[in-house]
Amino acid sequence: MSKMDLTDAEWKKKLTPEQYEILRGKGTEAPFTGKLLYNDKAGSYTCAACGNVLFDSNTKFEADCGWPSFYDAKKGSVILTPDDTLGMQRVEVTCANCGGHLGHVFDDAPDQPTGQRFCINSAALEFLPKR
Repeated sequence: MSKMDLTDAEWKKKLTPEQYEILRGKGTEAPFTGKLLYNDKAGSYTCAACGNVLFDSNTKFEADCGWPSFYDAKKGSVILTPDDTLGMQRVEVTCANCGGHLGHVFDDAPDQPTGQRFCINSAALEFLPKR
């Protein structure tokens, strides 16, 4: 998939207002409100902005944090960047294809194979069921 580079006006036209606020404005949906939080079907999670495959359903787990959580991303699908906004030290997760903000990753999932918790906004994702 080639790198997407749209203008701000094109992103506003392509995305819903909530998706735009999260993916382009680095916003966060309210906890426990996302459409994919409790999804337990087999399939893939893709970037809502560009369709880049980000996570497999077999890496999703219940972290009770209010957002869909995954212990690993597809190789090369995301970019991790230090984020010290809001007075906190975090690591931002963005789509490697379009640069959309997805959420943050934390090293607080000791019961998972990687020890990581990718805490991702539902509005930044689409779900493709396994066929």
